Amino acid sequence: MILTKRNMEEGSGSVNHYYGGTSSSPITNIAQDHLLTILLLLPIDAILSLSMTCKRFKDIITSSDTLWKSLSSRDFGSTCVDALLYKYMHQISWMRLYKKTYQLDSVCCHRLFDTHGGDLDLPSARASHSLNFVSNCLVMFGGGCEGGRHRDDTWVAYIGNDFEKTLKWKTVNSGIPSGRFGHTCVEMSDFLVLFGGINDNGNRQNDTWVGQVTHNEKNGITFSWKMLDVGAIAPPSRGAHAASSIDDKRIVVHGGIGLHGLRFGDTWLLEVSENLCFGTWHEIVSHPSPPPRSGHTLTCIGRSKTILFGGRGLGYEILDDVWLLDTCQSYLKWTQIVYDLRNIPDGVSLPRVGHSATMVLGGRLLIYGGEDSSRHRKDDFWILDISPIQSITMHSTTLSSKRVSTKMWKRWRSNGYEPKRRSFHRACTDPSGRYLYVFGGMVDGFLQPAEPSGLRFDGELFLVELVL
Repeated sequence: MILTKRNMEEGSGSVNHYYGGTSSSPITNIAQDHLLTILLLLPIDAILSLSMTCKRFKDIITSSDTLWKSLSSRDFGSTCVDALLYKYMHQISWMRLYKKTYQLDSVCCHRLFDTHGGDLDLPSARASHSLNFVSNCLVMFGGGCEGGRHRDDTWVAYIGNDFEKTLKWKTVNSGIPSGRFGHTCVEMSDFLVLFGGINDNGNRQNDTWVGQVTHNEKNGITFSWKMLDVGAIAPPSRGAHAASSIDDKRIVVHGGIGLHGLRFGDTWLLEVSENLCFGTWHEIVSHPSPPPRSGHTLTCIGRSKTILFGGRGLGYEILDDVWLLDTCQSYLKWTQIVYDLRNIPDGVSLPRVGHSATMVLGGRLLIYGGEDSSRHRKDDFWILDISPIQSITMHSTTLSSKRVSTKMWKRWRSNGYEPKRRSFHRACTDPSGRYLYVFGGMVDGFLQPAEPSGLRFDGELFLVELVL
């Protein structure tokens, strides 16, 4: 869907044709706040269509900044809107922002630098770690490194609400939780919830931890972990799984690698208490459901839907399927979104494992990097636009539509700094969804006699800016 100047600013005024003039239209008798309520129930395409056929709606749509702020909050998320209000001090034309957001088609990469200029320790090169944005800070934990060893360190860098190209890392913890890679760590309000992972002995974990940033005037920024009491029931031990928070009290986990390299296809839901002192795991049984896999992603696209994409299957094949988990009902149901790669320009490059998939400004999924079946790493940016999906009521367990599939995928251009191709990196956005932070991963290295694979771990942090 493309918003044009004609869509946004012109209307045909054809209501006169149907009613013999605006004064005779029943719409003129409806209070404006009621009309705003009606508009907020409609998808954006329907709203723009109304502006082309009804002068009353056209006047509201082209003049009501309240409407466009509400639409932004609905489609982009209230957290994003709050962050934009803080950053721009309320000096925002919400209609203009909405229009520019839906015209986005490129990113600009920036290399980030440490304020110490390399004099002090920085996070070491790693992959399959975790990276999160919480309480105005980047938080990194664990990961794998050279020699198949794990990391057990936690690092914090204060970002704040302004885009800066320099930052200061601080190591705040070591040894707790125990070292691991291939774990998941997701934001839940002002907390982080970590689950599972694999240590350098190959042992899989199924413990659950809660982390929190503390801003202290005396000690500066500190960070603490505590193990979450989940009782006797927990998912089988695993690593290389995927996880996402659904809301401030629930997390969903899918797949991963268990003992003896067995790939899982199960889905688990963690519900936590009000004070995050204890939690309860439940397995979700749904038919059909995504096949077993590892190295895939789960990303929340609203308070009731979560998207699964890609990964490596049971036969080591690289996957490109898309599944939607609907959690707004009393029961949780998986629905597959079927599409044909042949209908998508450059779609042949979509199958991948070890990529990142992050919700960005505009309520869309930004997929970056990963590797294919030949372990060729990628540096491309793809947008998965789930608005066509959300506007369809799903009564079946499979959704297949050529119209939907051609609209939901789009490859974005990249400008500025050119980072190395990578896989098994980690990425997260700031609250506005406009800035994506990327750290680490596996990259192509120079072939050495002792390194026949030509792979190496990367320790670079860079920022991806959505170009408005």
